[in-house]
Amino acid sequence: MLTYSRAQEIISRFPSLRIIVVGDLMVDAYIWGRVSRISPEAPVPVVEVVKEETRPGGAANVGLNMLALGAKVDFAGVVGFDAAAADLRHYLSSRGAGIATVLDTHSRPTTIKTRVIAQHQQMLRIDKESPAALPKECLTALTAAVLPVLRDADGIIFSDYNKGVLQPELVDTLTAAAQGKVITVDPKPQNMHLFRHASLVTPNKREAEGAVGFALRTEADVQAAGEKLRRDLDLGATLITRGEEGMSLYDGKTHITIPTQAKQVFDVTGAGDTVISVATLALCAGASYEEASILANIAAGITVAHVGVYAVPADELLAAVA
Repeated sequence: MLTYSRAQEIISRFPSLRIIVVGDLMVDAYIWGRVSRISPEAPVPVVEVVKEETRPGGAANVGLNMLALGAKVDFAGVVGFDAAAADLRHYLSSRGAGIATVLDTHSRPTTIKTRVIAQHQQMLRIDKESPAALPKECLTALTAAVLPVLRDADGIIFSDYNKGVLQPELVDTLTAAAQGKVITVDPKPQNMHLFRHASLVTPNKREAEGAVGFALRTEADVQAAGEKLRRDLDLGATLITRGEEGMSLYDGKTHITIPTQAKQVFDVTGAGDTVISVATLALCAGASYEEASILANIAAGITVAHVGVYAVPADELLAAVA
């Protein structure tokens, strides 16, 4: 259980925390429009553009969630030598984020995901990216840049979108340096094995299935997956997010299923980023795994009620605690 007073105590500590987010930095672009006819050239809808918007995505959105909650955030990753990178740096720094560990590379463009939205529904996504592994010299430079920043952080988030940044040598070095701190991971299934000894991993149901190698059809399956991940990777806890089925936490002693808090769902984009952000801050603030998971679940319910990614502010999160 999480009482209002306990939630208030936890959330009040967020502004004193510093977190470093390491992973795949992106730009989310949105084209908003109307559809009133079908193209005469092909059986596809014609979108009349009303407005366009860009904002940080991927690992950058994870950090934005924590900035909105009052925490101090440093970002670590790579971007290309392009206009998108300049816009991303400006956006983050203007909000007080640390960007000294955001490095430029000629090996790839800045990742851009463009979503076309009409009638409050996402119709199409266009990705510009390079998922190739970072060159060794780039990994070495990134590791050297992150280590001194990590010393002053309360926790570290590995935000994995499988775009080549979170290579074994980087993860192993930073995990070893972060022992004694909160280490959380939002992983892709093919990379799950990289994140041994983390405090918490937060895969969604599909990602958990990919990681453990069997379908999660029943509650027993979900429990077995949580136990396997925790045991195999020597984790503090696992939190499997399950959409309308809520979330399932396993901390090594008990299984807890947390019902979804979403009253209406317009867009699940960024919900996983919200979960890892809130759970990490709560753990760094002294919350138990159960308390952190409940707060993260409440925040995700707020996020999915908005079209596009939405960073939940602290006062809105606290107000939503029953």
